[in-house]
Amino acid sequence: MTAPTSARATHPDFQAVGGSDQLGSIVGALLTYGLICGVLVTVISAATWAVASSAGHWQTAQKAKAGLAVAIVGATLTGSALGLTNWLLDVGAHL
Repeated sequence: MTAPTSARATHPDFQAVGGSDQLGSIVGALLTYGLICGVLVTVISAATWAVASSAGHWQTAQKAKAGLAVAIVGATLTGSALGLTNWLLDVGAHL
């Protein structure tokens, strides 16, 4: 007995795009570079914030603090992008 059409799971066809295997490799490499850059900017911003605060340059310290916040948020979003995408695909299949 087959399931009714409303109970069937629908998933996107990732093989419909030519070169999807290469595209997956490219996306994986970009995620890696994004995380490396995010960590690098986090370290640089934290060091700049520390040096500027101890030297009394409050304008530079404020910019470094903002840079640190942006780097942490960017690295977090980059790191969780794959999990978020899989979750959205799973939620979409249940709608």
